Amino acid sequence: MKAAVLHEVNKPLVIEDVSVPNPGPREVLIRTRVAGLCHSDLHFMEGLYPHPLPAVLGHESAGVVEMVGSDVTYVKPGDHVVTCLSVFCGTCDNCTTGRTVLCTDTTVKMLPGQSNRLSWARDEKLHQFLNLSSFAEQMLVHENAIVKIRKDMPLELAALIGCGVITGYGAVVNTAKVQAGETVAVIGCGGVGMAAINGAAIAGAGRIIAIDTNPVKLQLATKLGATDIVDPSRGDVVQQVRELTGGGVHHSFEVLGRKETAEQSFAMLAAGGTATIVGMIPFGQKIELHGFDFLRERRIQGSSMGSNHFRVDMPRLVEFYMRGKLHLEDWISAKLKLSEINEGFANMKAGKTLRSVIMFDS
Repeated sequence: MKAAVLHEVNKPLVIEDVSVPNPGPREVLIRTRVAGLCHSDLHFMEGLYPHPLPAVLGHESAGVVEMVGSDVTYVKPGDHVVTCLSVFCGTCDNCTTGRTVLCTDTTVKMLPGQSNRLSWARDEKLHQFLNLSSFAEQMLVHENAIVKIRKDMPLELAALIGCGVITGYGAVVNTAKVQAGETVAVIGCGGVGMAAINGAAIAGAGRIIAIDTNPVKLQLATKLGATDIVDPSRGDVVQQVRELTGGGVHHSFEVLGRKETAEQSFAMLAAGGTATIVGMIPFGQKIELHGFDFLRERRIQGSSMGSNHFRVDMPRLVEFYMRGKLHLEDWISAKLKLSEINEGFANMKAGKTLRSVIMFDS
Protein backbone atom coordinates (compact mmCIF):
# COMPACT_ATOMS: atom_id res chain seq x y z
CA MET A 1 0.00 0.00 0.00
CA LYS A 2 0.96 3.68 -0.26
CA ALA A 3 1.53 5.62 2.95
CA ALA A 4 2.83 9.06 3.93
CA VAL A 5 5.96 8.63 6.06
CA LEU A 6 7.61 11.20 8.32
CA HIS A 7 11.37 10.57 8.25
CA GLU A 8 12.59 13.78 9.94
CA VAL A 9 10.91 16.61 11.81
CA ASN A 10 10.40 19.80 9.80
CA LYS A 11 10.70 17.82 6.58
CA PRO A 12 7.91 16.97 4.09
CA LEU A 13 6.11 13.65 4.36
CA VAL A 14 7.26 11.11 1.76
CA ILE A 15 4.89 8.75 -0.05
CA GLU A 16 6.34 5.25 0.39
CA ASP A 17 5.41 1.63 -0.26
CA VAL A 18 4.50 0.04 3.09
CA SER A 19 3.21 -3.41 4.02
CA VAL A 20 0.88 -4.63 6.73
CA PRO A 21 0.52 -8.27 7.84
CA ASN A 22 -2.77 -10.09 8.13
CA PRO A 23 -4.58 -9.25 11.34
CA GLY A 24 -3.59 -11.16 14.45
CA PRO A 25 -5.83 -11.92 17.44
CA ARG A 26 -8.25 -9.04 18.14
CA GLU A 27 -6.84 -7.02 15.23
CA VAL A 28 -8.80 -5.54 12.32
CA LEU A 29 -7.59 -4.62 8.83
CA ILE A 30 -9.35 -1.54 7.46
CA ARG A 31 -9.40 -0.09 3.96
CA THR A 32 -8.95 3.61 4.66
CA ARG A 33 -11.49 5.74 2.82
CA VAL A 34 -10.90 9.15 4.40
CA ALA A 35 -8.26 10.69 6.68
CA GLY A 36 -8.43 14.19 8.11
CA LEU A 37 -5.44 16.49 8.48
CA CYS A 38 -5.32 17.44 12.13
CA HIS A 39 -3.20 20.10 13.82
CA SER A 40 -2.00 17.43 16.24
CA ASP A 41 -0.21 15.71 13.36
CA LEU A 42 1.50 19.01 12.60
CA HIS A 43 2.78 19.22 16.18
CA PHE A 44 4.64 15.94 15.68
CA MET A 45 5.83 16.94 12.20
CA GLU A 46 7.38 20.07 13.69
CA GLY A 47 8.96 18.24 16.62
CA LEU A 48 6.84 19.98 19.27
CA TYR A 49 5.97 16.53 20.61
CA PRO A 50 8.40 13.58 20.45
CA HIS A 51 7.72 10.34 18.59
CA PRO A 52 10.04 7.64 17.21
CA LEU A 53 10.76 8.05 13.49
CA PRO A 54 10.22 7.08 10.75
CA ALA A 55 6.47 6.87 11.30
CA VAL A 56 3.23 6.87 9.35
CA LEU A 57 1.20 9.71 10.85
CA GLY A 58 -2.56 10.30 10.82
CA HIS A 59 -5.24 9.53 13.38
CA GLU A 60 -8.57 11.02 12.21
CA SER A 61 -10.11 8.52 9.82
CA ALA A 62 -12.96 6.38 8.60
CA GLY A 63 -13.02 3.27 6.43
CA VAL A 64 -14.42 -0.17 5.69
CA VAL A 65 -13.40 -3.40 7.43
CA GLU A 66 -11.56 -5.75 5.06
CA MET A 67 -10.44 -8.58 7.35
CA VAL A 68 -10.62 -9.52 11.02
CA GLY A 69 -8.31 -11.61 13.17
CA SER A 70 -9.20 -14.39 15.57
CA ASP A 71 -11.34 -13.52 18.61
CA VAL A 72 -12.78 -10.40 16.94
CA THR A 73 -16.52 -10.30 17.58
CA TYR A 74 -17.33 -6.60 17.34
CA VAL A 75 -17.02 -6.08 13.55
CA LYS A 76 -17.07 -8.10 10.34
CA PRO A 77 -15.84 -7.41 6.78
CA GLY A 78 -17.92 -4.72 5.11
CA ASP A 79 -18.71 -2.78 8.29
CA HIS A 80 -18.19 0.98 8.16
CA VAL A 81 -16.06 2.24 11.03
CA VAL A 82 -14.56 5.37 12.53
CA THR A 83 -11.19 5.10 14.25
CA CYS A 84 -10.19 6.59 17.58
CA LEU A 85 -6.76 6.85 19.18
CA SER A 86 -8.37 6.25 22.60
CA VAL A 87 -7.98 2.48 22.30
CA PHE A 88 -9.10 0.79 25.51
CA CYS A 89 -8.58 -2.58 27.19
CA GLY A 90 -11.79 -2.65 29.24
CA THR A 91 -10.13 -4.23 32.30
CA CYS A 92 -7.65 -1.75 33.86
CA ASP A 93 -8.61 0.49 36.78
CA ASN A 94 -9.45 3.46 34.57
CA CYS A 95 -11.51 1.41 32.12
CA THR A 96 -13.52 -0.32 34.83
CA THR A 97 -14.27 3.00 36.55
CA GLY A 98 -15.61 4.56 33.37
CA ARG A 99 -12.53 6.48 32.19
CA THR A 100 -11.63 4.43 29.13
CA VAL A 101 -9.97 7.45 27.50
CA LEU A 102 -7.23 7.09 30.15
CA CYS A 103 -6.68 3.35 29.64
CA THR A 104 -3.30 2.27 31.04
CA ASP A 105 -3.00 -1.22 29.52
CA THR A 106 0.03 -0.99 27.24
CA THR A 107 -0.53 -4.50 25.85
CA VAL A 108 -3.49 -3.02 23.98
CA LYS A 109 -2.32 0.57 23.63
CA MET A 110 1.10 0.23 22.03
CA LEU A 111 3.69 2.60 23.43
CA PRO A 112 5.62 4.65 20.82
CA GLY A 113 8.31 2.45 19.38
CA GLN A 114 6.69 -0.85 20.38
CA SER A 115 4.31 -1.45 17.49
CA ASN A 116 5.25 -3.97 14.79
CA ARG A 117 2.12 -3.61 12.66
CA LEU A 118 3.89 -1.85 9.77
CA SER A 119 6.85 -3.01 7.70
CA TRP A 120 8.84 -2.24 4.58
CA ALA A 121 11.86 -3.51 2.67
CA ARG A 122 14.35 -1.33 4.53
CA ASP A 123 16.37 -2.37 7.56
CA GLU A 124 14.99 0.42 9.74
CA LYS A 125 11.84 -0.01 11.80
CA LEU A 126 8.66 1.78 10.73
CA HIS A 127 6.53 3.05 13.59
CA GLN A 128 2.77 3.14 13.94
CA PHE A 129 1.36 6.47 15.15
CA LEU A 130 -1.12 6.60 18.03
CA ASN A 131 -2.18 3.00 17.33
CA LEU A 132 -3.65 4.04 13.97
CA SER A 133 -1.43 5.56 11.20
CA SER A 134 -4.26 6.88 9.04
CA PHE A 135 -2.19 8.43 6.23
CA ALA A 136 -2.14 5.08 4.49
CA GLU A 137 -4.38 3.09 2.19
CA GLN A 138 -4.89 0.45 4.90
CA MET A 139 -4.81 0.43 8.71
CA LEU A 140 -4.17 -2.52 10.99
CA VAL A 141 -5.58 -1.71 14.43
CA HIS A 142 -6.84 -3.29 17.64
CA GLU A 143 -10.59 -3.88 17.56
CA ASN A 144 -10.99 -1.52 20.55
CA ALA A 145 -9.74 1.39 18.42
CA ILE A 146 -12.83 1.48 16.19
CA VAL A 147 -16.56 2.08 16.36
CA LYS A 148 -19.20 0.81 13.94
CA ILE A 149 -21.43 3.42 12.32
CA ARG A 150 -24.48 3.30 10.09
CA LYS A 151 -23.65 2.85 6.40
CA ASP A 152 -25.67 5.84 5.19
CA MET A 153 -23.36 8.24 7.06
CA PRO A 154 -20.95 9.87 4.54
CA LEU A 155 -17.46 8.64 5.41
CA GLU A 156 -15.75 11.97 4.63
CA LEU A 157 -17.87 13.52 7.39
CA ALA A 158 -17.64 10.53 9.71
CA ALA A 159 -13.83 10.80 9.67
CA LEU A 160 -14.07 14.24 11.29
CA ILE A 161 -15.86 12.72 14.25
CA GLY A 162 -12.82 10.49 14.88
CA CYS A 163 -10.75 13.31 16.40
CA GLY A 164 -11.71 16.94 15.86
CA VAL A 165 -15.41 16.60 16.58
CA ILE A 166 -15.19 14.21 19.53
CA THR A 167 -12.40 16.32 21.06
CA GLY A 168 -14.28 19.63 20.93
CA TYR A 169 -17.76 18.30 21.58
CA GLY A 170 -16.55 15.98 24.33
CA ALA A 171 -14.62 18.75 26.09
CA VAL A 172 -17.90 20.65 26.43
CA VAL A 173 -20.28 17.79 27.20
CA ASN A 174 -18.08 15.20 28.95
CA THR A 175 -15.16 17.09 30.52
CA ALA A 176 -16.76 20.42 31.48
CA LYS A 177 -20.35 19.16 31.62
CA VAL A 178 -21.77 22.48 30.42
CA GLN A 179 -25.30 23.01 31.66
CA ALA A 180 -28.22 24.64 29.84
CA GLY A 181 -28.09 28.42 30.13
CA GLU A 182 -24.41 28.68 31.11
CA THR A 183 -22.02 31.05 29.32
CA VAL A 184 -19.19 29.65 27.22
CA ALA A 185 -16.12 31.13 25.51
CA VAL A 186 -14.12 29.19 22.91
CA ILE A 187 -10.62 30.46 22.09
CA GLY A 188 -9.75 29.37 18.56
CA CYS A 189 -12.18 28.53 15.76
CA GLY A 190 -10.40 25.71 13.97
CA GLY A 191 -11.93 22.26 13.61
CA VAL A 192 -11.86 21.45 17.34
CA GLY A 193 -13.05 24.91 18.30
CA MET A 194 -15.98 24.66 15.90
CA ALA A 195 -16.90 21.32 17.46
CA ALA A 196 -16.84 22.92 20.91
CA ILE A 197 -19.10 25.73 19.69
CA ASN A 198 -21.52 23.33 18.00
CA GLY A 199 -21.39 21.08 21.07
CA ALA A 200 -22.16 24.00 23.40
CA ALA A 201 -25.19 24.83 21.26
CA ILE A 202 -26.38 21.21 21.44
CA ALA A 203 -25.87 21.28 25.23
CA GLY A 204 -28.08 24.37 25.48
CA ALA A 205 -25.48 26.97 26.53
CA GLY A 206 -27.12 30.35 26.96
CA ARG A 207 -24.31 32.40 25.47
CA ILE A 208 -21.45 31.17 23.29
CA ILE A 209 -18.54 33.51 22.56
CA ALA A 210 -16.30 32.59 19.62
CA ILE A 211 -12.77 34.07 19.74
CA ASP A 212 -10.57 34.18 16.63
CA THR A 213 -8.79 36.66 14.35
CA ASN A 214 -10.13 35.09 11.14
CA PRO A 215 -13.41 36.78 10.07
CA VAL A 216 -14.42 33.86 7.85
CA LYS A 217 -14.12 31.41 10.74
CA LEU A 218 -16.01 33.77 13.04
CA GLN A 219 -18.83 33.96 10.51
CA LEU A 220 -19.04 30.16 10.37
CA ALA A 221 -18.96 30.02 14.16
CA THR A 222 -22.18 32.04 14.29
CA LYS A 223 -23.83 29.48 12.00
CA LEU A 224 -22.74 26.68 14.34
CA GLY A 225 -24.17 28.35 17.43
CA ALA A 226 -21.98 31.27 18.55
CA THR A 227 -24.05 34.15 19.91
CA ASP A 228 -21.12 36.59 20.12
CA ILE A 229 -17.75 36.98 18.43
CA VAL A 230 -14.53 38.49 19.73
CA ASP A 231 -11.52 39.44 17.59
CA PRO A 232 -8.30 39.57 19.67
CA SER A 233 -6.77 42.06 17.22
CA ARG A 234 -9.33 44.63 18.36
CA GLY A 235 -8.20 44.79 21.95
CA ASP A 236 -7.61 42.82 25.13
CA VAL A 237 -9.47 39.50 24.83
CA VAL A 238 -10.14 39.07 28.54
CA GLN A 239 -11.52 42.58 28.84
CA GLN A 240 -13.78 42.11 25.82
CA VAL A 241 -15.22 38.88 27.24
CA ARG A 242 -15.71 40.38 30.68
CA GLU A 243 -17.55 43.36 29.20
CA LEU A 244 -19.78 41.12 27.10
CA THR A 245 -20.74 38.95 30.08
CA GLY A 246 -20.68 41.43 32.91
CA GLY A 247 -17.83 39.73 34.76
CA GLY A 248 -16.73 36.56 33.00
CA VAL A 249 -17.91 33.20 31.69
CA HIS A 250 -18.90 29.97 33.41
CA HIS A 251 -16.73 27.95 31.01
CA SER A 252 -13.81 28.75 28.73
CA PHE A 253 -12.20 26.35 26.27
CA GLU A 254 -8.66 26.85 24.96
CA VAL A 255 -8.15 24.91 21.73
CA LEU A 256 -5.05 26.55 20.24
CA GLY A 257 -2.40 25.00 22.48
CA ARG A 258 -0.62 28.24 23.37
CA LYS A 259 0.70 29.56 26.68
CA GLU A 260 -0.86 33.01 26.24
CA THR A 261 -4.33 31.78 25.35
CA ALA A 262 -4.31 29.19 28.13
CA GLU A 263 -3.62 31.98 30.60
CA GLN A 264 -6.35 34.11 29.02
CA SER A 265 -8.85 31.27 29.33
CA PHE A 266 -8.38 31.28 33.11
CA ALA A 267 -8.40 35.07 33.40
CA MET A 268 -11.78 35.43 31.65
CA LEU A 269 -13.64 33.19 34.11
CA ALA A 270 -16.38 34.39 36.40
CA ALA A 271 -16.15 33.37 40.06
CA GLY A 272 -16.63 29.60 40.23
CA GLY A 273 -15.87 29.19 36.53
CA THR A 274 -13.81 26.47 34.87
CA ALA A 275 -11.18 26.74 32.13
CA THR A 276 -10.69 23.58 30.07
CA ILE A 277 -7.43 23.24 28.14
CA VAL A 278 -8.02 21.24 24.98
CA GLY A 279 -5.13 22.44 22.82
CA MET A 280 -1.73 20.72 22.84
CA ILE A 281 0.59 23.18 24.57
CA PRO A 282 4.15 22.44 23.32
CA PHE A 283 5.92 19.76 25.32
CA GLY A 284 7.82 21.23 28.32
CA GLN A 285 6.17 24.67 28.16
CA LYS A 286 4.61 26.03 31.37
CA ILE A 287 1.73 28.43 31.98
CA GLU A 288 1.44 31.06 34.72
CA LEU A 289 -1.72 31.92 36.66
CA HIS A 290 -2.60 34.47 39.32
CA GLY A 291 -2.87 32.64 42.63
CA PHE A 292 -5.48 35.10 43.94
CA ASP A 293 -7.96 33.98 41.26
CA PHE A 294 -8.22 30.55 42.90
CA LEU A 295 -9.72 32.13 46.03
CA ARG A 296 -12.98 32.62 44.12
CA GLU A 297 -13.08 28.91 43.24
CA ARG A 298 -11.96 29.26 39.67
CA ARG A 299 -10.67 26.00 38.21
CA ILE A 300 -8.45 24.88 35.35
CA GLN A 301 -8.42 21.36 33.92
CA GLY A 302 -7.25 19.35 30.95
CA SER A 303 -9.30 17.35 28.50
CA SER A 304 -7.97 14.29 26.66
CA MET A 305 -9.83 13.53 23.43
CA GLY A 306 -12.98 15.03 24.89
CA SER A 307 -13.03 12.58 27.85
CA ASN A 308 -14.75 10.32 25.36
CA HIS A 309 -16.60 7.04 25.59
CA PHE A 310 -16.26 6.84 21.85
CA ARG A 311 -18.40 3.77 21.20
CA VAL A 312 -21.29 5.67 22.77
CA ASP A 313 -20.41 9.25 21.84
CA MET A 314 -19.59 8.78 18.15
CA PRO A 315 -22.82 7.03 17.11
CA ARG A 316 -24.70 9.80 18.93
CA LEU A 317 -22.74 12.40 16.99
CA VAL A 318 -23.67 10.62 13.78
CA GLU A 319 -27.32 10.87 14.82
CA PHE A 320 -26.89 14.57 15.61
CA TYR A 321 -25.59 15.05 12.07
CA MET A 322 -28.44 13.03 10.55
CA ARG A 323 -30.97 15.17 12.43
CA GLY A 324 -29.36 18.45 11.35
CA LYS A 325 -27.88 19.41 14.72
CA LEU A 326 -24.21 18.86 13.83
CA HIS A 327 -23.16 20.88 10.78
CA LEU A 328 -20.24 18.88 9.44
CA GLU A 329 -20.48 19.85 5.75
CA ASP A 330 -19.32 23.36 6.57
CA TRP A 331 -16.04 22.13 8.02
CA ILE A 332 -14.35 20.59 4.98
CA SER A 333 -12.26 23.18 3.15
CA ALA A 334 -10.48 20.82 0.73
CA LYS A 335 -10.56 17.22 -0.49
CA LEU A 336 -7.07 15.99 -1.36
CA LYS A 337 -5.25 13.01 -2.80
CA LEU A 338 -2.57 11.37 -0.66
CA SER A 339 0.06 12.89 -2.95
CA GLU A 340 -1.20 16.37 -1.99
CA ILE A 341 -0.79 15.89 1.76
CA ASN A 342 2.15 18.30 2.20
CA GLU A 343 0.24 21.04 0.39
CA GLY A 344 -2.65 20.41 2.74
CA PHE A 345 -0.48 20.84 5.83
CA ALA A 346 1.07 24.01 4.38
CA ASN A 347 -2.40 25.50 3.93
CA MET A 348 -3.33 24.46 7.47
CA LYS A 349 -0.27 26.18 8.90
CA ALA A 350 -1.07 29.32 6.89
CA GLY A 351 -4.59 29.36 8.37
CA LYS A 352 -6.24 28.91 4.97
CA THR A 353 -8.34 25.87 5.86
CA LEU A 354 -10.70 24.66 8.54
CA ARG A 355 -10.31 20.95 7.76
CA SER A 356 -8.75 19.17 4.79
CA VAL A 357 -9.39 15.49 4.17
CA ILE A 358 -7.57 12.88 2.10
CA MET A 359 -9.94 10.90 -0.11
CA PHE A 360 -8.32 7.55 -0.84
CA ASP A 361 -10.81 6.61 -3.54
CA SER A 362 -10.00 9.69 -5.62
